[in-house]
Amino acid sequence: MKKVLIADDEEAGRILIKEYLSDFPDLVLLAEVNNGVDAITEINRFKPDLVFLDIQMPGKTGFEVLGYLEEIPQIIFSTAYDQYAIQAFEVHAVDYLLKPYTRDRFKKAIERLESGSKDVGALAESVIMEREDYPERVLVQQNKKLITIAVTDIIWIEAYGDYSKLHTSAATFVSNYGISGLEEKLNPKTFLRVHRSSIINLEKVKELHKYGKSYDVTMENSDIVRVSRGYLDAIKKLML
Repeated sequence: MKKVLIADDEEAGRILIKEYLSDFPDLVLLAEVNNGVDAITEINRFKPDLVFLDIQMPGKTGFEVLGYLEEIPQIIFSTAYDQYAIQAFEVHAVDYLLKPYTRDRFKKAIERLESGSKDVGALAESVIMEREDYPERVLVQQNKKLITIAVTDIIWIEAYGDYSKLHTSAATFVSNYGISGLEEKLNPKTFLRVHRSSIINLEKVKELHKYGKSYDVTMENSDIVRVSRGYLDAIKKLML
C-alpha cells in the first residue's frame, strides 16, 4: 500500500487523478492541495510515498517544492507543459503526465512506478513524442546531455540497433526511439521510409538516381541513401 498526495492548482486536474486512482486500491489518497506552499507543508507532514505534482502552481512551482522537502517521495508530474520533461527526469521523476491524458496513459505511469524504470532518455523522449499532433522537436543524446533538435533539421534517419541516428547538417545525433517508432510519430508527408533501415526527409532530397533495379537518393548533406525494392513504389512518387 502506498500513501498518495495530489498537488495541483486546477480542481479538474485533481478530480481526474482521483478518478483514475480508483482503479488502484493499493494507492491511498491522504490529501490534496492547490498551491506550492501547502504542498510543502502537507508533504512534510504526511510523508507520502507518491505525489502527483503539478509544475505551474501559485506560491511555489513543482520544482521549487522539491527543494523544501524533508524527504523526497516518488514523483509523477502532471502538467500541461511539455518543455519541462527533461528537467523532470533529471530530478528522478517516475513519469511526466502531459495534460490532457487518458486513463490508459495514467495506467502506464503506475506501471512505471511499480517497475522502477530508470531510463531517463526514453521516458523524456516518450513525453515529447506523445502529443497528438506531429512533434516539432525530438530529444537526442549529445555527449552526456539530453537536448532537443528541430524535426525540420533532420535530413535522414538511420536505424541504429534499438535506437536511431538522426543526420543533420550540423551533426549526427542518437535518439532513444527506434526507426519504426519515429516513422509512426513523424509526418508522413515529409518523412518517407525507403529502406527498413532508412527514412528520408523529402524536403532535403537533392538528387534521385536509378541504380540497377533500384534507386539511390542523394540528400542535401551529400549522404547517399539506398532505396530497397520493397519501398520502390513509395520512392516513385517523387518522380511524378
